[in-house]
Amino acid sequence: MNNIWIDNLKIVLFVFLIVVLIVPIIIKIAHHVNALDIPNERKVHKNPMPRLGGLAIFLGFLIGYMVFCKPTVQMNSILIGSFFIILLGVFDDIKPLTPLIKFGGQLLAAIIVVYYGNIVMQDISAFGLYINFGIFAPTITILFITCVINCMNLIDGLDGLAGGIATIFFITITIISNILGIYNGLDSALTLIMIGATLGFLLYNFHPAKIFMGDSGSMFLGYIISVISLLGFKNVTLTSFIVPIIILAIPILDTLFAIIRRLLKGQSFAKADKEHFHHQILRMAGNQTKTVLIIYLIQILFSVASIVYVLRNPMLGKIVYIILLLIIVWIVASTNIIFDRKKISEDFRNKFLKKKTK
Repeated sequence: MNNIWIDNLKIVLFVFLIVVLIVPIIIKIAHHVNALDIPNERKVHKNPMPRLGGLAIFLGFLIGYMVFCKPTVQMNSILIGSFFIILLGVFDDIKPLTPLIKFGGQLLAAIIVVYYGNIVMQDISAFGLYINFGIFAPTITILFITCVINCMNLIDGLDGLAGGIATIFFITITIISNILGIYNGLDSALTLIMIGATLGFLLYNFHPAKIFMGDSGSMFLGYIISVISLLGFKNVTLTSFIVPIIILAIPILDTLFAIIRRLLKGQSFAKADKEHFHHQILRMAGNQTKTVLIIYLIQILFSVASIVYVLRNPMLGKIVYIILLLIIVWIVASTNIIFDRKKISEDFRNKFLKKKTK
């Protein structure tokens, strides 16, 4: 193992131990301020669970930054935005906020990153296509950040799911960075810090969980994932901006399916339900641990395909992407993730019988 990998491991272990030590304190604080997730018909857990886990992840990130990163204007913008996100999440974990207030806070954090930190997605190239966003680049970047925040927020429905997906993302980016020989970028340092933070939290969050990350955690993870994606693209850690998007295929597709499902039902996008990707796999697998491990496996396969696409053989990477997307299509066709298959079947049968009686 060369010195770079050893140095990386030191950062990960340091932040991991910090978070492992912080989480028990956060659990006590969550009980004290009544930041508890109360079971209901939509929830999978049966007993009240402390939230605020995102605060532990954030504190690990903050301490890791102070020890391993240098102050820059970009980093200042990321920190200021993260303070808004974590405050918003903590308040929501204690007493739920309206979707409009949460979205407003997310927009504010994204605007700070874009206009103060000058972290902007100016163009995008993928699979031979090139698009320059021109004057719309800041707006598209803000939308990208808020979309990723909400994707991670929606996928956070089972013990260890959001934290595990985020960890796989961070590890994949680190592997790509190290093999490409890019060690000193801000995105590389933040990625290593976040691997330690999420792994430390997963020690308490994997089934059976002792604490949930809450909106403070899922929104912060979405925020930092979006920022690292933008930084990595600007620093050429990733040869195409499409790579981090594909690594996040599960949360992004789940969000897309939720939008389509709720539009078809005439429901508000903010309305919660039990038809998400993880709920569908849970019905198939029968328990949380199997479900989460299956989704981890799919996520890892997307990550491996991304590594192959960037580092080895773009054509082979595309083939694996297509195979994985076909698996997702099969899952969609076999479940109620978009359509209520039972209702469609009943409607079809009723129409058929009605025509027959005529």
